[in-house]
Amino acid sequence: MAAREYFEQAAASITVLDKEEIKKRLKNFKGRFNLDFTEDYLNNASLERLRHILLAALITAKGRS
Repeated sequence: MAAREYFEQAAASITVLDKEEIKKRLKNFKGRFNLDFTEDYLNNASLERLRHILLAALITAKGRS
């Protein structure tokens, strides 16, 4: 149940972020793996796609800790 609660909390917190904040978090992501996106990709990707990437990164990193 803790994993589901983490997912729901992470998803809810990401939903309220604007594109600039999500880009910042993706560029500064601290996890067991690196995220490497070009500025061009981040600028051209939709807000929903960036939210999805950030949520996936958070969940994946959490599952490995």
